[in-house]
Amino acid sequence: MDIFNFIKIDENSRVPKYRQIVDSIIYNISSGNLKMDDKIPSINRFSEEYLLSRDTVEKAYSILRERKVIISIKGKGYYIARTKLISKVNILFLINKLSSYKMRIYNSFIERIGGTAHTNLFIYHCEEELFLNLLEKNRNAYDYYVIMPHFKTDKLKHASQTMEAIKAIDQIPKEKLIIMDNLLSGIQGEHIEIYQDFENDIYNALKEGLGKISKYEKLIITYPEESVYPYPKRILHGFRKFCGEHNIDFEVLNEIYDDMILKKGDLFITISESDLVSLVNQIRNQEFDLGNEIGVISYNDTPLKQLLGITCISTDFKAMGETAARMIMDKKKGKVKNPFHFIDRNSI
Repeated sequence: MDIFNFIKIDENSRVPKYRQIVDSIIYNISSGNLKMDDKIPSINRFSEEYLLSRDTVEKAYSILRERKVIISIKGKGYYIARTKLISKVNILFLINKLSSYKMRIYNSFIERIGGTAHTNLFIYHCEEELFLNLLEKNRNAYDYYVIMPHFKTDKLKHASQTMEAIKAIDQIPKEKLIIMDNLLSGIQGEHIEIYQDFENDIYNALKEGLGKISKYEKLIITYPEESVYPYPKRILHGFRKFCGEHNIDFEVLNEIYDDMILKKGDLFITISESDLVSLVNQIRNQEFDLGNEIGVISYNDTPLKQLLGITCISTDFKAMGETAARMIMDKKKGKVKNPFHFIDRNSI
């Protein structure tokens, strides 16, 4: 087989030549034109055939080696690698932060999709530039792209999307795109979305727990205005909507302070894990009766909160991962609202 019958370089394209080489080789592997252990031309031979600089071909081969699409054997040349990347459904899983509940989504996804796929997990820490670099580096290398879109501004505030992120995501073929956790606007075409409705989720969950909430005199939420991993502002909108409609006295705090003034009849909603720990410690140190004199609700459930008896309002992280995996396997498209619950325990 002459590989040059399949590799196409478009001189008039605005796509860089090294990128065309990468995309063309990956395409020909997925199409069956190139198979495991097939030898591909040397860098010098490739550059001579297409009148390209050696640096251009070397850059393309370097990217392919990094992705384990090809391997180099000293003294023999370059070969198509025998890797999971080619032999299984290949999935890129992009999450914005490494947290216990994000990992519950990922783990349930992996358990549900089973051995039919090879999934690479990357964390972009809400950084737009890192997110864009990861997408560009892995463009056309995967069968599916699972993305949890949460970004931060220069002032460490939450942004559901950015113009550049939307442009990059919109370039992914829609049959390969899975958006999770956060709805995006501006993405054209039919794809998979499993999302939280942050404003209405907290509003409806608090309504569900209204019977117990109403015994408290004041409802206090800690919402970090600035954070390395910021939270959607829509959470705050839903909280205010609930308090306003039910004529509940409320306060919004940036954090739980070390010397909080606690009063009987206070009910706290904490979003960050550190605020929850600090608050519970202060309630105990000041000898208040947790769940009677002072109440605590935590946002996002974890196994530890279940063990400690902390009441939570939370999306079903396990269901989110399972739904994404099932829709991929069933080749379904569409938007699915993920379940969100008021989980009544001993802290309220």
